[in-house]
Parts: sequence; C-alpha cells; structure tokens
Amino acid sequence: MVPELEIDDIDQEILSILIADAKTPYAEIAKRISVSGGTIHGRMKKMEHMGIVRGSTLEIDTVKLGYNLTVFLGIHLQRGSIYGSVIKELEDIPQVLEAHYTTGVYNIFVKVICKDTQDLRDVLNDRIQAIEGIQTTETILSLEESIKKPISFDIK
Repeated sequence: MVPELEIDDIDQEILSILIADAKTPYAEIAKRISVSGGTIHGRMKKMEHMGIVRGSTLEIDTVKLGYNLTVFLGIHLQRGSIYGSVIKELEDIPQVLEAHYTTGVYNIFVKVICKDTQDLRDVLNDRIQAIEGIQTTETILSLEESIKKPISFDIK
C-alpha cells in the first residue's frame, strides 16, 4: 500500500536541491538544510516508496551525438482500442523518446530524434508507419527547444 502523498518543507527543499543538480551528495544536502545525512536518505526512500521520486536519469545532449533533428509526430489510430499494442511497438524504436496518449486531433503525440532527414524518412516509413493500426501521421519539425525545465515548488 502506498502512503498518503504528503510532503513537507524539508522534502521540498531536498527535491529542489536535487532538481537543480541530481548529483548532489546526500551529505551536502544535509549540511545545506541542517539535518542529518540519515534524514536525507530516509526522506528519499520515503519519496521513492510514495512514487514521487522515480529513480534518476542522465541528461544527454543528443545533438552532440549527431541527432540533429527533433520532430513531433501526431499519430491517428484506426481505433483507440489498439493504443496499447501500438505503444509497445513504438517503445522498441530507439529514436522514439516520448509518447503521450492525447485528446484532440491526435491519438498519440510522439517525440522522435533523428540524425537527419534521411534517418527520419527511414524511421517513419520503415518503423512507425509500418505499425499495424496507425492510420496516418503528421510530422512537426522542431526548430529549437526554447524551454525545458523541471517542476518548481512555486506551483500551488
């Protein structure tokens, strides 16, 4: 059973520090907010158990690895009931970084990275549009990522 999702000011301070720099050692966090290292460790375990913290990630600059093209794909499905099977197949495509089940114009909205337009063409034709149940796709090219930020505790 998951405990009630309730965090206090100390939890928020811990999260704020880790959001700014996920590699901050627990001892340094403890020193900055005047609690013990054990308190930080315990609080982090609690927030992991609550599902607030779900592991940690490494942010990679994909452009420096040669993936110069970011596109968003709007996907129309033949019917909504095949969403799960389509997602499983999209998950197997390395260039697909995100997929969202959406309302409105598209059933699924996907973020894809590619090395160039030829790579995009190959991913679209050979992988994505070949998935059973995808009716049509619409490709939206990203010219620049202008805002990317983690959650802020100023949100109420």
